[in-house]
Amino acid sequence: MLALRSLLYMTGWALNTVLCAFACIIAIPLPYTIRYAVISYWCWFAVSWLRLTCGVRSRVIGRENLPKQAAVVMSKHQSAWETMALQQLLPLTAWVVKRELLWIPFFGWGLWSLKPIALNRSNRMEATRQLIEQGRERLAAGAWIVIFPEGTRVAAGKRGKYKSGGARVACGAGVPVVPVAVNSGEFWPRNSFLKHAGEITLSVGPAISTVGKSPDQVTREVEAWIETEMARISGVGPCWPADRQPADVHGPVAA
Repeated sequence: MLALRSLLYMTGWALNTVLCAFACIIAIPLPYTIRYAVISYWCWFAVSWLRLTCGVRSRVIGRENLPKQAAVVMSKHQSAWETMALQQLLPLTAWVVKRELLWIPFFGWGLWSLKPIALNRSNRMEATRQLIEQGRERLAAGAWIVIFPEGTRVAAGKRGKYKSGGARVACGAGVPVVPVAVNSGEFWPRNSFLKHAGEITLSVGPAISTVGKSPDQVTREVEAWIETEMARISGVGPCWPADRQPADVHGPVAA
């Protein structure tokens, strides 16, 4: 039954992706707001269809911590779920993604229409320059910058190396950073076809000021809050690693 539910979800997700990608391509000559509305619908459908077919519910805590003005969001990344959920949570977003994602048929085309900051990671210096320049432009236009500081999806119970790119954008633009913790990998594991029923928790932390701080200092504050919050919300899903109990990660984080 788990496999059948997951298959039903992916079938609906794929059909919706193709339709929305074509809609975005057709809407290219039209105002950007129309393409953005199409992608927002795609995210709403994906999250709602996941709840209906696989029983994956969600809750958001700390919504009141979001500033009124556009800021940089630095989020934990465990599955594809948060890429859709954050799109729904924030009023206008500009995603920081690796350039190769734009090459994926249909999905990449729709992503491209959202004007993401697509980085060529093979050239680190150029990628950093592009991130700071385009990030500043997007923030000035009122778009929230969303970046995963660990660079890729990290399995539940694991911890990646936090990079300072998002903090550099925020410090350069003089805007705060909003840390986000999410335990989605316990229900939709990285690179897994199966989706397990349960309730994902997405926690929005208090905005971290960048005034008078270096990017490295801001990144350390982001990491400390996210990993401490992960220790609090983790270990409740069916896909928590069998060889690691929550207590195994609580100690080092608290220390």
